[in-house]
Amino acid sequence: MTNRYNKHIILPEIGQEGQNKLSNAKVLVVGAGGLGCPILQYLAAAGVGTLGIIDFDVVEISNLQRQVLFGQTTLGENKALAAKKRLQDLNSELKINAYPEALTHQNALNLFMQYDIIVDGSDNFKTRYLVNDACIITNKPLVFGAIYKFEGQVSVFNYQNGPTYRCLFPNPPQKNAIPNCAEIGVLGVLPGIIGSMQANEVIKIITGIGAVLSGKLLCFNSLTNQTSILKIKKNEAIINAVKTKASKFQFNKSMQHNCEVVKTASFKHIIGKKNIQIIDVREIHEQPKIDGFNVISIPLSAIQNHLNLFKNNLENYLFCQSGIRSKKAVKILNDAGITNCFSIEESAQEIKNSTIMELKKT
Repeated sequence: MTNRYNKHIILPEIGQEGQNKLSNAKVLVVGAGGLGCPILQYLAAAGVGTLGIIDFDVVEISNLQRQVLFGQTTLGENKALAAKKRLQDLNSELKINAYPEALTHQNALNLFMQYDIIVDGSDNFKTRYLVNDACIITNKPLVFGAIYKFEGQVSVFNYQNGPTYRCLFPNPPQKNAIPNCAEIGVLGVLPGIIGSMQANEVIKIITGIGAVLSGKLLCFNSLTNQTSILKIKKNEAIINAVKTKASKFQFNKSMQHNCEVVKTASFKHIIGKKNIQIIDVREIHEQPKIDGFNVISIPLSAIQNHLNLFKNNLENYLFCQSGIRSKKAVKILNDAGITNCFSIEESAQEIKNSTIMELKKT
């Protein structure tokens, strides 16, 4: 441990005591995208003992311009799981918890209670307000970051009874009033800059060094290299209003994953069955042909537009790279009233291997 963190330990402001604090800290990062990747990378390298990653999304080719934890070999994989794999290679001494699901009012409180600091790497207002309110209710400091085209913001909310995100922005903007980076674009290096600043705030909070950005919003312009700091005034009335509406959150003794409500089936139990459909919900570019097996291709992104292809007189069995997207697809179908659907438990590679074995038998 001394060799790995030597450059920290020889800093008088951190030393062995500060490094021990990092080792004992528990940090949850919401989102493993543009901001989440550098946040996670630097916190793992710094030796933060327990890292949590929650993200329901999968790696796409368009992510690789800025999401530096991923590569072409991780296309189609869940981001939380792919990030965990990369971070374990970076630092095997850490405990890394991956949650391949969406953050909701049903799971937020359970998750946040398990960690010391929450870091928001999300890219939408709905999640930002959810994270903020859950931090108020669980009394957790929130390290905030946001990016827009060439500009970024960083702050620390709910720190030592300080202002919250709602003190700065009391209410969300109207839906679709502000485009996200998928619609407007973003400079590839900007998330790295802002995410690194967020990681810096986390390390300062844990070790107790420097001035934390509580009550302040740091604004950065990557085109001009100008920074400015705005003061944030605490609004007790807004904070109390969040606390009084805490009933919309659910606190369960055992956290339930949204994807676990769907029906699943093992591939080996459906080989040879009649009156079934096998559906590959991976994107087209991820789908190598599985010889000897009739597979219908309906990518998850197109499920809503092809509900008519899911026959009520057949059992529909869905699969993907790891089982995450197929469960999400089944949930979408169930919500649409199509209930004769199952998520295949095995991965695409395991299915391919099984079909090869079956072909050899015949």
